[in-house]
Amino acid sequence: MATDSDTRDVHVRAVDEVDLVAFNTEAVRTSIDLVAHVTRADLSKPTPCADWTLHGLLTHMIAQHYGFAAAARGDQDPVLWKPRPLGDDPAADYRAAAEHVIAAFAEDGVLDREFPLPEFSRRYLFPGAQAISFHFIDYVVHSWDVARTLGRAVTFDDELLKAALQVAEAVPGGTVRLTPGSAFAPEVEWSGASGLDGIVAMLGRSPAWPQ
Repeated sequence: MATDSDTRDVHVRAVDEVDLVAFNTEAVRTSIDLVAHVTRADLSKPTPCADWTLHGLLTHMIAQHYGFAAAARGDQDPVLWKPRPLGDDPAADYRAAAEHVIAAFAEDGVLDREFPLPEFSRRYLFPGAQAISFHFIDYVVHSWDVARTLGRAVTFDDELLKAALQVAEAVPGGTVRLTPGSAFAPEVEWSGASGLDGIVAMLGRSPAWPQ
């Protein structure tokens, strides 16, 4: 995991001129559409997140939605970030969590708030735009993760990808990505990677996964 100073610096310059709330909503709604295709039989499939099956990835994604929604409203309870069991309808569980964070980020003044993010730091609060940029880039990448796991296509418009690239470029690299619990693996060398492939390669995924 990044140090506190690394975490507080990342993404700041990347969020100055983009509509983060709208882009985040688009990324999350794309993930809802993808997860709608998940069946119980899919849950044991491996994902581009090396430590997780699709079941593990979905429980992580759901927990992050609820955690960030709580943070947007100033709730510092780390229990709200804990994964919870999937029910009989994983797609419905996921949709409920995703709609919850979309609603939280749509509240007036959210970009002017300070977010407690206990998974990132127990000492600092994070500016709203910075916190939402963390969530935004995660759900661009996690949409790709789910799509690849299911063998489906995923696309984003050029303006969203331009904003996501700015955020990805601000994520610290180097040895911090080798630390247990780091959000992203070291950058993957990938000739000619551009668009979404370039972003996922920059953040440690092989665009050719599962090869």
